[in-house]
Amino acid sequence: MLCTAAIGWAVLGAPAAAAQKSPVDLTAAAQPARPATGTNGTKPIPTASASTPAPVPTAQATPAPTATATAAPVPVFQPVPPPLAHFTMADAQALLTAIKGIGSEGLTPADYEPAKLAAQIAKGEGDDLDALASRLFVWLAEDLRDGRTPMPARVQWFAIDPDQDLHPNSQLLAQATETHDIPGVLASLNPTHPDYALLRDMLAKAKDPRQIGMIKANMDRWRWLARDMGLQYLIINVPEQELRLTVNNRIIRSYRAIVGKPGKTATPQLAEQVKNVVFNPTWTVPQSIVVGEGLGQKLIASPALAKRQGYVATKGADGTITVVQQPGDTNSLGRVKLDMPNEHAIYIHDTPNRNLFALPARALSHGCIRAERATELAMTMAILGADLPPETAVQYNLSGKYTKVPMTKPWAVYITYFTVARDVNGLMRSFPDIYERDAPVITSFAKPRELHTTQRKSTEAIIKLDNPL
Repeated sequence: MLCTAAIGWAVLGAPAAAAQKSPVDLTAAAQPARPATGTNGTKPIPTASASTPAPVPTAQATPAPTATATAAPVPVFQPVPPPLAHFTMADAQALLTAIKGIGSEGLTPADYEPAKLAAQIAKGEGDDLDALASRLFVWLAEDLRDGRTPMPARVQWFAIDPDQDLHPNSQLLAQATETHDIPGVLASLNPTHPDYALLRDMLAKAKDPRQIGMIKANMDRWRWLARDMGLQYLIINVPEQELRLTVNNRIIRSYRAIVGKPGKTATPQLAEQVKNVVFNPTWTVPQSIVVGEGLGQKLIASPALAKRQGYVATKGADGTITVVQQPGDTNSLGRVKLDMPNEHAIYIHDTPNRNLFALPARALSHGCIRAERATELAMTMAILGADLPPETAVQYNLSGKYTKVPMTKPWAVYITYFTVARDVNGLMRSFPDIYERDAPVITSFAKPRELHTTQRKSTEAIIKLDNPL
């Protein structure tokens, strides 16, 4: 879904919705808080520098589409047949032990037919044991690697997990049986993010069925992402409404975030990359505002008004009016934008209405992520991801001119949905399920395991709202 940076052409944001519930501490002991600043060589952000003009590209103004829904053709997803390997008695027994203990990872032992495997082991080695053990190993490996939740229950999940490409079933099965290390290969599939291990510890202590269901659902969500999320990345947890700059799985900076309002403007879950840092962005005003609110005709009729309010309005030969808001303090995108091309046109940007970050409930946008202290974040990204000298980053920021800095190092962005996770103080807590996405996951765990198919992401229609680009 395409996000809109402003609601109306004069005001960005809206009054707060009902106050967000206070997070509930789900642990008896606090986890240690993450440092606010890095200790691994992260360069500090300068606070002052002389300003010099930056290169200014020509802004291309194009009308934005009005709200539409693009429905993708319905594909046919086929189950993936399991590969076959020879299991010694020791291998088969190791698999049975792993299945019986898999509850500690938030999965259900009964899904992997331990009684049937035990009965086949009792009959000895042979083709029947090989076939059954191979199938059950693959089922277990798939759920540990990719998640147990069927794709239709992963609402608005568009973050494609690369792990099945990096570690295909046949490779895992061969490795496990050739090295005779069934538990080691299975353990190697667990997510490396620290929150996964903390959730596993919570699960071991949990007694309440509802709490157990929430923990299992959130453990599974980590499996939907890449096991290794990379050296450096941004991660946004939508229910928490926080953004974190992370290096080596250590939180370097945390920023409050404004996320999409529930409904058709809810922020989808994505795994993308920042391609450019834009200082002093322009904003092409959506046609729903240009035409629907009469802004275009008003500005065409009064060039002085347009200049005073920071707009450039042009009228095409066909009568179409295009309005581009110029860089400045009142620009709807604020002072900076992190460009991460994707089919939903979701990106991270600043806002002139920074008072909204003080609200406890910040699900206010049309899908995009607005970041607190966005200029600091953008300058950090430009310094670390594009090797931009700190003084140059300051100059670009203070120039007031549109400047796009291409990233030379990959910076992943994960827009996630965790209702149990670490908060800014390092505590494992629960967060409001603002999009009501827990229930389908928890319900799927109460049903028999479904065969994995070739489906990699949600097939839901992409809702195209006004485009602020």
